[in-house]
Amino acid sequence: MKKKKHIHFVGIKGVGMTPLAIIAKEAGFTVTGSDIDEEFITDEALKKAGIIPFIGFDPIHITKPDLVITTGAHGGFDNVEVKKAKELGIEVLTHGQAVGVFMEGKIFNKSFRGISVAGTHGKTTTSGMLTVILHENRMDPSFVIGTGCVGSLGAPGHFGKGKYFIAEADEYATEPKYDKTPKFLWQHPQIAIFTNIEFDHPDVYASLDDISLEFLKFANQLPDKGVLITCGDDREIQKLIKKCKKRVITYGFSPDNNYVITKAAISGEHMFFWISAYGSNLGEFMLKVVGEHNALNALAAIIAGIEAGLTIEKIKPALLKFTGSKRRLEFIGQLLSGAKIYDDYAHHPTEIKKTLLALRQQYPKKKIVVFFQPHTFSRTKKLFDDFTRAFESVNTVVLIDIYPSLREPFDTTVSSKILSEAMEKYHKDVVYLPKLGDATNYILEKKFHSDTILITMGAGDIYKVNESLRFI
Repeated sequence: MKKKKHIHFVGIKGVGMTPLAIIAKEAGFTVTGSDIDEEFITDEALKKAGIIPFIGFDPIHITKPDLVITTGAHGGFDNVEVKKAKELGIEVLTHGQAVGVFMEGKIFNKSFRGISVAGTHGKTTTSGMLTVILHENRMDPSFVIGTGCVGSLGAPGHFGKGKYFIAEADEYATEPKYDKTPKFLWQHPQIAIFTNIEFDHPDVYASLDDISLEFLKFANQLPDKGVLITCGDDREIQKLIKKCKKRVITYGFSPDNNYVITKAAISGEHMFFWISAYGSNLGEFMLKVVGEHNALNALAAIIAGIEAGLTIEKIKPALLKFTGSKRRLEFIGQLLSGAKIYDDYAHHPTEIKKTLLALRQQYPKKKIVVFFQPHTFSRTKKLFDDFTRAFESVNTVVLIDIYPSLREPFDTTVSSKILSEAMEKYHKDVVYLPKLGDATNYILEKKFHSDTILITMGAGDIYKVNESLRFI
C-alpha cells in the first residue's frame, strides 16, 4: 500500500467518499474520481480541494490508478469502472475497507490512533464536535466526517499531522450485493463511541438483534487497552455492555452512568448543560447547537477528549467553536416574507422526533412547518407506523415523494401519499406534494411570516427546495 501514488474514487461525491478523496489529496496522492451529473452537498468541498470529478462512469476513466475505491451505490462492484480496474489487475477497495486502511495509516507511511464514532444517530455531529475539540487544542487530527462541511473546520476530511484519526463508523453493508460485512468492522480504533443502537437499514438487517450483534462484534474488536464510550441510557447499549469484554465508559441523563448530564436547558441559540463524573461536578458547558440529543453528543466527545489527554479547562472553550455541520439543523436564512428556514438530514423516526423537539423548544410560540422527504422504500415501509407518529411537535407536515436509493428496487406498495393518508389519523394538518418544485411553490404562495419556522428534512435532495427561495 505504501507504493500507491494515484487513487481513483468511483462515486466521489458521496458524503463518505469526498472526505477520503480530500485526505488522499492532502497526503500527496494524485486523486481522480467520477460521479453522476447532479448537485451534491459535497460539490463545494471537492472544488476547494482542487478535485474535479469526471461526469458519468466510463472505463476510459481507469487509466493509470494504483488503487480504486468504490462506493456501494452506482452498482458497487458491478460498476463499469470497477470492472475495468479488476480486469487490469488494479486493487479495488470499498469505501468501508478504505476508511479502515486510511485509519491504519500504512498507506501514508504513518501510524494513527483511531477514534471511531458509531450509532444509528449522531455520528456526524459527535465526530464533528470531537474533531473541533482536538483541532482547537492544536492536535491536528485527521478526520472523515460524512457531510459537506463542518462549521469552523470547513472541509469534511483532512490529513493531519497529529496522531489521531477520527472517523464515522457505519453499520451498513460493505457492498450491498456481494459483501454484507458491516462497514465499521474494517476499522480498528483504540477508542470507539456508540451513540445509540436502533433498527435501521431493513434492506440489510432483518431485526434489531442482528444489528446489535454487529455492534458487539465491533466493540470486542477494540484492543485490550482500548475503551468503548457509550450512551448508557440506550436499551440496546445496556444489553451490549453486559456482553462487552472491553473497558466501558457510560454517559447519559440517568444517574447510573459514569458521566451524567444533571441538567440541560435551551436559551436562544445556545444549549447549556451540567455534567457530573463519577460523583464529581464538572460544571457548566455551553453549545452553539440546541437539543438534548446534542448535549449527549457533546458529552461523548468530551469524554473522548479526556481519554485523548485533554483537561476539562481545555475542552470547554474548544467545544464552543463547534457551530454545527452541513444539513444538521442548519439555519438557511430568513425569507423575504419573514419566516426562518432550517434544513436537516434526519431520516429515521427517532432522529426526526429529537430534531423537531429541539426546534420546538427553541421556538415554543412559533408555528413549525416541516417538509419531509422519506429516504428509501425499505426504510419507509419497515418503519411506517413510527413515521406516522414522528411529527407530533410541529403544526404542519408536508410530505414529498420518497427519495429512492440507488441500492434498492422501486416499490409501488409504499409511497409518501400512502404515508400522508395514514398520518392524518395522528396529525391535524398533513399535506402531500409530490415534487420539490411543488414544495417551493407552496412556500412562495403561502408567504409565511415571522410567526413561522420552516424546515426541510430528509436524506435525499429535499434541501434543493431552498435554492429557489429568496432570503433577506
